[in-house]
Amino acid sequence: MTQETVEQLKEHARLLRRDVLTAVHLAGDGHPGPALSIADLVAALYFNVLRVDPARPDWPDRDRFLISKGHSCPVVYSALARRGFFPADLLPTLRKLGSILQGHPEMKHTPGIDMTTGSLGHGIAIGSGMAAAGRLLGQEYRVFVIVGDGELNEGICWEAAMAAAHLRLDRLTVFVDNNGFQSGGTLDEVSGMNRIAAKFEAFGWHTQEIDGHDFERILAAEARAREETERPSVIVAKTVKGKGVPFMEGDNSWHKRVPTAGELSSALAALGGEK
Repeated sequence: MTQETVEQLKEHARLLRRDVLTAVHLAGDGHPGPALSIADLVAALYFNVLRVDPARPDWPDRDRFLISKGHSCPVVYSALARRGFFPADLLPTLRKLGSILQGHPEMKHTPGIDMTTGSLGHGIAIGSGMAAAGRLLGQEYRVFVIVGDGELNEGICWEAAMAAAHLRLDRLTVFVDNNGFQSGGTLDEVSGMNRIAAKFEAFGWHTQEIDGHDFERILAAEARAREETERPSVIVAKTVKGKGVPFMEGDNSWHKRVPTAGELSSALAALGGEK
């Protein structure tokens, strides 16, 4: 586990966003908007929270991390590369034939990926299984999951929420990327999936609501979740889709859209230069 300052985490998140946009542009395909919205959460986890060892990606006692919204994986690939799980010069191979960095994460070929995801809705269930297995095996690892607010439409999410609370999986922490959009429109337009924290609370979870771009609040919420000894925890993080690039923020057309060379240049300029 690394321990970095808020200013260092902000810099990590900025670089993750640059990596995402460049990789999606070079791939000619991808989902920049939902990757940018979770860059701060991913930076906080990989550079301050997760107990992992890049030299031993299969270390049995490592913390587990699942990106349930698998289409957002470019931001996770960037974090893994910058933590040293694989060379950063592989990032431009996103979605290329034969690359270890496919359009959805694949655990058998990408060091540091703990579960293959892509079909939405399964992260909480898989994370619950991992947390239950850790308890049975007497291991102390924690399990972290990022889910999208739109994928909470899936019934399996709530079956898993019920099971996790029943089993008192206190080492499970779920972050909800509450950016208010899914591929087909806003949550209100598509499903009316609101009052997310209240829903989890009704299922017996420890719940918190935070600004998902405020590192102090992200870290404080994770620390409070870590104090729970009887319940799984959910942190509903209010985020902005396309965060960090003014012309992408809150524009759902960037859910799955490739920036042109000119748009990439403007976006990178908005994010500041590479160091």
